[in-house]
Amino acid sequence: MKNAVVIGATGQTGRATVRALVEDGWSVTAASRSGGRDERWPGDVREAVLDREDDAQLAGVLGDGVDLVVDMVAFTAAHARQYAAFANRIGSAVVLSSGAVYADAQGRSFDTQSEPDGFPRYPVPIPESQPTVAPGDATYGTRKIALERGLLALGDRLPVTLLRAGAIHGPYCRGPRELYFVQRNLDGRRTRVLAHGGRSRFHPVGVRTLAELVRLAAASPGSRVLNAGDPEAPTVAEIGASVDAVMGVETETVLVEGEPPEPGVGLTMWSSAHPVVYDMAAAERELGYRPVTTYAASLEETVHWLVDHLRERDGREAFPKLAATYDLFNYRAEDAWLARREK
Repeated sequence: MKNAVVIGATGQTGRATVRALVEDGWSVTAASRSGGRDERWPGDVREAVLDREDDAQLAGVLGDGVDLVVDMVAFTAAHARQYAAFANRIGSAVVLSSGAVYADAQGRSFDTQSEPDGFPRYPVPIPESQPTVAPGDATYGTRKIALERGLLALGDRLPVTLLRAGAIHGPYCRGPRELYFVQRNLDGRRTRVLAHGGRSRFHPVGVRTLAELVRLAAASPGSRVLNAGDPEAPTVAEIGASVDAVMGVETETVLVEGEPPEPGVGLTMWSSAHPVVYDMAAAERELGYRPVTTYAASLEETVHWLVDHLRERDGREAFPKLAATYDLFNYRAEDAWLARREK
């Protein structure tokens, strides 16, 4: 039986990936800071405590060698150098990267979107050949591309598949975008405002889709970069309607053209002036990937997990980092704007 180590196994994507590999016949060691486990994993999944930054701990988890490492938390050039040091103990690797590495024709990326007209204008869909940001330590995107470059430089020493993920969704998310709609529905808000005419598209990717891509890449090792997205990229208005359907509520959506009319009004975590859609043709061609689910079909599990998670506290308390970054629940500002609009 082939053996695999999944780093970040108790995180959102790691949980689904462990299950997918076990179902595909792999013997899996689930490594995480806590050394915990998911109750849905089979009993023969082994747990291991691993601090990702500790070379000695990583060496202990790898032992005399493993056929596969799946890494959900690698983030910097230093992690690529870590792989170089242990390349002789690893058969192949699948590492989670991000679509945040892409730059548009003017050099704009997700890192520049706070600047005037800074949101990138990507082609639709974005191919893996799209230019990227320069590697460095300054931002999330520059760190991820530094990681990618370092891993791809290993060449034949270590085949690595890098998955450039879209907006990851599923249970156990630390910053669930669906919170915008779920919390409002729980709070009894039956009118919402969406900027950009509700047409914003920010390509999602579910944990089951990512797990399937990992499974296929593990079975066919190689050095490559592949996009990772669901089979469709719904608009933010369509996402809101899907959440409503799962929760069994009816809402009115007020659509506003252009940017949010005021701070705290019309902004969601999907809001963008230009669409972000990833081309999945390379994964289909190189891995034989075929969709295993859609955003709408997988949404019920996410929404029910969120509702359960919010029974004792609301989203501002449950996800403080997200709440501090986005002004998503400014009901006073929203009500005031709606009242002025009706006059």
